[in-house]
Amino acid sequence: MDVKTAFLNGDLDEEIYMEQPERFIVPGQEKKVCKLVKSLYGLKQAPKQWHLKFDNAQMSNGFKINECDKCVYTKSTQDGFVIIYLYVDDMLIIGSNIGMIKSTKKMLTNNFDMKDLGVADVILGIKISRTSDGLVLSQSHYIEKILAKLSKHDSSPVRAPYDPSLNLVKNIGHGVSQIEYAPIISSLMYLTNCTRPDIAYSVNRLSRYTSNTGRDHWKAIVRVLRYLRYTKNVGLHYTRYP
Repeated sequence: MDVKTAFLNGDLDEEIYMEQPERFIVPGQEKKVCKLVKSLYGLKQAPKQWHLKFDNAQMSNGFKINECDKCVYTKSTQDGFVIIYLYVDDMLIIGSNIGMIKSTKKMLTNNFDMKDLGVADVILGIKISRTSDGLVLSQSHYIEKILAKLSKHDSSPVRAPYDPSLNLVKNIGHGVSQIEYAPIISSLMYLTNCTRPDIAYSVNRLSRYTSNTGRDHWKAIVRVLRYLRYTKNVGLHYTRYP
């Protein structure tokens, strides 16, 4: 395939062409490049091509794409319903009966290289526990990983994530352990969005001072971690009959 586009280098109008890979240059065809037939990991267009392929496979088998979340696919029949949730190349299948789930797995296996891991236990850092009354989503193991990295700080549990008597303001002095602070905020935000809305206010306040953290900010974030130690098994409970 001939190169159709050239880039202009400054005011010299010098044409710069894509170079062929080493040891693949054919004499007399130095200005030609290879046409990519299949998208590969790492390419900018790879995620888009993957989702287009997955969308086409699902829609051709009777699934509909959720308008609010394009990674959710649903299919309803007289026998029941099935829902597929896709996150990059991880997948969660939910159905009203085992027959529809099995047929969905068979369809996916025919179209993609797929590994069936069985009944869902942990996905994307979220643990799924089954009770007689429904499902519980928690992240106790994820919290343990966060706390293990901060063992040098006070780890005694507390019953509230935020101390209202602590007046947090912008730090105008030198930052304190700023490199450590930002990853903790990121982890806490993931917790908040998934299963722990009870720490949303604290995380929102503390995230404002990521650019220059002070001792009071560290004192407040350590308190959130101490609260998580006290409530690490708390999760979201979805009953059978909402």
